[in-house]
Amino acid sequence: MAAVLPVTLWPRGTAQALEFQVAQMRQSMQARFGEGGVQRLEAWLSMLDQQAGRSVPAQLKAVNDFWNQNVVGSEDILIWGEQEYWATPLETLGKRAGDCEDYVIGKYFSLQRLGLPVEKLRFIYVRARIGGIGSTQSIAHMVLGYYETPQSEPLVLDNLLGNMLPASQRKDLTPVFSFNAQGIYVAGAQPASVERISRWKGLLARMKQEGFMP
Repeated sequence: MAAVLPVTLWPRGTAQALEFQVAQMRQSMQARFGEGGVQRLEAWLSMLDQQAGRSVPAQLKAVNDFWNQNVVGSEDILIWGEQEYWATPLETLGKRAGDCEDYVIGKYFSLQRLGLPVEKLRFIYVRARIGGIGSTQSIAHMVLGYYETPQSEPLVLDNLLGNMLPASQRKDLTPVFSFNAQGIYVAGAQPASVERISRWKGLLARMKQEGFMP
């Protein structure tokens, strides 16, 4: 997988950590998912507290492992009764299930909470080859890319593979486009506003209701 649209300079951004209204988050989880949901929320908050101030590689590994180990891969139609639904981190933890987008959402906002600059993180849509080397079958998939510098190839955080690998080592993935809170990035085109992604706006609105301050 090639790096997805490296840029000469980072867009102007801040490294301010994502704010949580923890009491509101607990109330939301209790109301929708009961005590089990609250316990899973506490496990997530505890992991984030333990990672605060640690090295970026350690934080990336801890966050990737947490979501991969605490969420069962499934499909939106089975979890939510909808063909396409972007779940908030609380909803994914509440259900203990999610599809590829939900893993990425959980990881993205976890790393934002730890203070990683948003410009270093991107949701990357890819075609993922299935069936092994030589297969021509592929599925639509999403991974999280971490860019150490604007020129770096991204480190790929993926629910299909436990190990984080540089994009060049993921020969099974073909990038389509990427985005984050600052824009949509397509090779050969100028960045576009993320406001064009309606599910992103809906996701942030529901997160605010739960106690996130994205």
